[in-house]
Amino acid sequence: MWLKTSALVIGLATLSPSINAQTNDYFAIDDIFQLEYANDVSISPNGRYIAYIRNRFNDMKDNTERSVWILDTASNQHYPLFDEGDAYGNLTWSPDSQRLALTSNRKDSYQVHVYWLNQDKHAEITHVHESPSQLAWSPDGESIAFLMDVAAEKTVFEKKVKRPTKPEGADWGGQPIVVQEAYYQSDGQGVLKPAHAQIFTVPATGGSVQQLTTGAFRHSGPLTWSHDGASIVFSANRDKDWAYEVNDSDLYAVNVKTQQLTRITQAPGQEYAPQFSPDGEHLVYLHSSDEPVPYHKGELWVMDWASKQKRELQSELDRSFANPQWNGEDAIAVQFADRGKTVIANVSLDDELTRRVDDVSGTYVSRPYTMGSFSASNNGAIAYTQGTPYRPADVGYQASGDETHTLTQLNEDLLGNKKLGKVHEITYNSSYDDQPIQGWYITPPDFDEDKEYPLIVEIHGGPHLSYGPHFAAEHQRYAAEGYVVLYVNYRGSTSYGKDFAMLLDGNYASEYDFADHMSGVDAMIDKGFVDADNLFIAGGSAGGIATAYAVGLTDRFNAAAATNPVINWVSKVLTADSSIGQITNQFPAMPWEDLDHYWKRSPLSLVGNVSTPVLLFTGENDRRTPISETEQFYQALKLRHVDTAMVRVPGASHGVTYRPSHMIAKIEHALAWFEHYKK
Repeated sequence: MWLKTSALVIGLATLSPSINAQTNDYFAIDDIFQLEYANDVSISPNGRYIAYIRNRFNDMKDNTERSVWILDTASNQHYPLFDEGDAYGNLTWSPDSQRLALTSNRKDSYQVHVYWLNQDKHAEITHVHESPSQLAWSPDGESIAFLMDVAAEKTVFEKKVKRPTKPEGADWGGQPIVVQEAYYQSDGQGVLKPAHAQIFTVPATGGSVQQLTTGAFRHSGPLTWSHDGASIVFSANRDKDWAYEVNDSDLYAVNVKTQQLTRITQAPGQEYAPQFSPDGEHLVYLHSSDEPVPYHKGELWVMDWASKQKRELQSELDRSFANPQWNGEDAIAVQFADRGKTVIANVSLDDELTRRVDDVSGTYVSRPYTMGSFSASNNGAIAYTQGTPYRPADVGYQASGDETHTLTQLNEDLLGNKKLGKVHEITYNSSYDDQPIQGWYITPPDFDEDKEYPLIVEIHGGPHLSYGPHFAAEHQRYAAEGYVVLYVNYRGSTSYGKDFAMLLDGNYASEYDFADHMSGVDAMIDKGFVDADNLFIAGGSAGGIATAYAVGLTDRFNAAAATNPVINWVSKVLTADSSIGQITNQFPAMPWEDLDHYWKRSPLSLVGNVSTPVLLFTGENDRRTPISETEQFYQALKLRHVDTAMVRVPGASHGVTYRPSHMIAKIEHALAWFEHYKK
């Protein structure tokens, strides 16, 4: 594993020692502020250079600071490009591997920047008023395409509203906000200004931007240039009712000179993520069906650009593909989740699949979600976010056909000196229907199998996501305080194929996933080191729903901690930012058409059975599971005289652990609640 020495020296230079390092060998509260992780990894087309975003938590600003670093695989050099605490993203190499484009707010507003590698110079090349994204270099390296929001025109109604003239110096209240869009809000952003993403180009040396697309439609990236540089292919839904057609999009090509649009695909469902091969002869893309169901497989398709003939690759593999990238002229690198792990594989044009790595991980520091990303070069090499059960993401690298190398050790100076909980795999059968359930459990540091430990069942969100053997700060903190932590991929989880994911279709939440978790509790008790009198349950989002639902079905748990749960599905879908898509894909009808179904899935329907003390933890600005959901459960439990506490997190959205102090608060409030009810 080369470059380890240099990476370790850099890590020691940039990290301050943990406050508790001299007194605590276990993973402690303040250690969370010292964690780092890599993401947005981008390898140059020639495979030599790897740029990545290095993330670290700032305990003074209570945020995540990002810097851009470069690894030279030929010289083994590892050095910072930008490290001023600004925001960075969209790292994209030029075709000749000599320039790196990125977006940053280095001068207060987000702009496109270009860095010249050999000259060690950089420049801001745009001066736009909105944030650019989805950068794509033209084949000749002369232009960069990007997406950017353009404000929508005022509606006819807005134009008719007469407004008085504000006297100079007057102190008036804010102007009323008119909302007429079907999609009008977004978690973390609030009420949106009416706008639509359009495609632009800008000279790679700076200059005027050119808008290529128009109209009130949904245009999305990634963007990819044709080999001759004449057109850009992208995904879009350009139907009048696009906001209601959540499962539909097609591929379009826009002529760079004339702005003429050509529709490339027109199949039912979504076509997205297009990428031209290096020689321009093939276009790879993903397709998913338009079925109104909660799980859609990402199918891998390839098109002969000249004839427009297309065919599906790996149609028999029951996994959902993501992020296709050419890894040479005739190999497509893709990623997919498989049994809690993220796999990178190559698929040839002859439809042969070769697995390359399965340790893509570590970009969700709080909990062990199956996440991560990679970048492919033209010479067969890949770079990716590489994690383990005991480390957040480092930069991993694999040349074509070679062994894998870990190029950084961002947390070795911190976690190398800590005793962490050990991660174990478990498989058992659900009591409901004997369905096999895979999961993992963590035992405390210095674990003694002859002792009995309290158990926390921690449930993932989604529900169509998955956990795996990945680093989780929350779980390691629970383990450090003497708890065994169980987390499983219950029915509905991804990474096990369509049939398993669809087991929750129409049954979320239900006694079915409840049985999956309770069977796990029993399996852990059977191991002999879990104290059956000290059982606890916790989860966030979909896991918060499952937690709230579970305490309505059993009193076996000493206490529960539900983070941003849904309590009443009727009020949730009619107030949340996910309303249209969620109703379409997860429910059989509108709430007023099938009220019984919504009510049966709601934890509020079972509140009369609850006797378990419940802690509720929710961001006050949450628009995915609005805090009004939490308030309903809190007030209902209070009316029933059930012990409960509501923790409201000011300024936090659905990603309530976005700030490191809030991540710590979530963990420590749960631990205090559980300790209070421990026997």
